[in-house]
Amino acid sequence: METLTHAPVLARFGYAVSDPTRARILLALSEAPGYPSGLADSLSVSRQSMSNHLTCLRGCGLVVAVPDGRRMRYELADARLGHAITDLLGVVLAVDPTCCAPGGGMPALPIPLETAPGRPSVVSHSRNG
Repeated sequence: METLTHAPVLARFGYAVSDPTRARILLALSEAPGYPSGLADSLSVSRQSMSNHLTCLRGCGLVVAVPDGRRMRYELADARLGHAITDLLGVVLAVDPTCCAPGGGMPALPIPLETAPGRPSVVSHSRNG
């Protein structure tokens, strides 16, 4: 096992959250540990897809699998990740819709944008740039 700090940690985190399903898994696990079947059901993805995403998040060092009887419970690898995710939800970005997406333009968002409790949503974008 390799230990990473600073820029490599941010790179792994960036890769992990670049996929909307993995981002949603991290958001769910920042609220409470979960089991693969429950996470799959709550996020409306197949169990196979959930397994693949959890494997990726484990490989990135962001989640750990904890034996719980005959099942595996998943949780964030470090409690500070939960705090960081909560802090990130409060960030407001001014974005260029022609930037940061493959081929330019805004990527399709399969889930509604959410804000931290008590914070208004100020993110909007146009498909036409």
